[in-house]
Amino acid sequence: MSTDVQPRPRGRLDSYFGVTELGSTYRREIMAGTVTFLAMSYVLAVNPSILGDQGQLGPLGIPTQAVFTATAVAAVFGTLVMGIWARYPVALAPGMGLNAFFAYTVVLEMGIPWQEALSGTFLSGVIFFVLAVTKVREKIIDAIPMQMKLAVGAGIGMFVAFLGLKNAGVVTASEATLVHLGDFTKGTTLLALFGLLVTVVFMVLGWHGAVLYGILATTVVGIVSGLVDLPDSVVAMPHGLDQTFGQAIIHLPDAFTGQMIIVVLTMLFVDFFDASGTLIGIANQAGLLGPDGKLPRAAQALAADSVGTTAGAVIGTSTTTAYVESTAGVSAGGRTGLTAVATAGWFLVAMFFFPLFAVVAGAPAVTAPALIVVGVLMARALGEIDWTKLEYAIPAFLTVIMMPLTYSIANGIAMGLLFYPVVMVARGRVREVHWVMWVLMAVFLGYFFFLAE
Repeated sequence: MSTDVQPRPRGRLDSYFGVTELGSTYRREIMAGTVTFLAMSYVLAVNPSILGDQGQLGPLGIPTQAVFTATAVAAVFGTLVMGIWARYPVALAPGMGLNAFFAYTVVLEMGIPWQEALSGTFLSGVIFFVLAVTKVREKIIDAIPMQMKLAVGAGIGMFVAFLGLKNAGVVTASEATLVHLGDFTKGTTLLALFGLLVTVVFMVLGWHGAVLYGILATTVVGIVSGLVDLPDSVVAMPHGLDQTFGQAIIHLPDAFTGQMIIVVLTMLFVDFFDASGTLIGIANQAGLLGPDGKLPRAAQALAADSVGTTAGAVIGTSTTTAYVESTAGVSAGGRTGLTAVATAGWFLVAMFFFPLFAVVAGAPAVTAPALIVVGVLMARALGEIDWTKLEYAIPAFLTVIMMPLTYSIANGIAMGLLFYPVVMVARGRVREVHWVMWVLMAVFLGYFFFLAE
């Protein structure tokens, strides 16, 4: 009699996602998706605080209820596409940094209406999709030097952290020195500093939902101290998309201007390389990279990200992209697209808790610590830049420093890409400069002369 143990038959769901093949279980995938949600759910409070009319944009902002619902719906849709089609344990939501670019640079600085800005986001997603499903994506990835990609990510981190410090009241305006230290006796500033302290402690302790727990702790202290209002209710039916849905399509004809070319290029540049780096990093952590170090199903993964951006713009929010917080779910055992499906399920549930998130969105002191710590995480790329070579150090430094000092992500990218070809020629390495870099140099030169303010 044979003593061989016959393998357990695999169901269609198991076969499609490769749960058993990758050494995972359904329970582990669901738990991993829950951990990912906890790690990134702060976006439901922070994104409305940046784009909504209760936040820093005032009358120019999108209605906060609409931003919240659009954020949740975009996260659900984009994450499901990534999980079911690309089959990666990666969650999507409106990206930190790009939402700040949308709000502070495009709408406030350039004076572009938010409806038209959504059209620019839509166009960047469409172009991203074309790049993702063709071999052009590899040529573009190779054209932009890694040092500049790192500088852009770090610069956005510095910009986001600066916004957080400003919203916290730690950094304030000064006629004499432009900026100076804020009033540490002010209640809201002290609340923000408390939030930053507890969030940092939670992160150092390794808690996967550190940012969310920091927001919750700060909110409770704010309510007790009278600095944050109590919510009128806890649960409410989601609504608000009627104010934003389809605006990106309706205003699409208005998006074909010189200003919008820069906006679309910046959104595309940041989203394309941020998504590429995030996907490769998460896949590497999960042990999903191929033997050659390349990302399997790269076209589907990048296309899923671009579909998230396009759909998110139609729904009514800034660029939707892969979240690095997905690494929290991977560290909890997530290996397949089912992790992403579970995360999407939690975002769907969260849609019914707008009253709670609205209280946070309307209190900049509560969300400021989240912006600061996200900036810290993004600025880690500074350590990977080769500062010993001036041909890298100069354009990288200009990229990083110009973003917070000019209050514009676009200005930082433009300055860095303007100087990179020049210093490479001076160093005698002109053959290493891809022709795409020369085109970008010409575009951003025109931007500084004719469009930048």
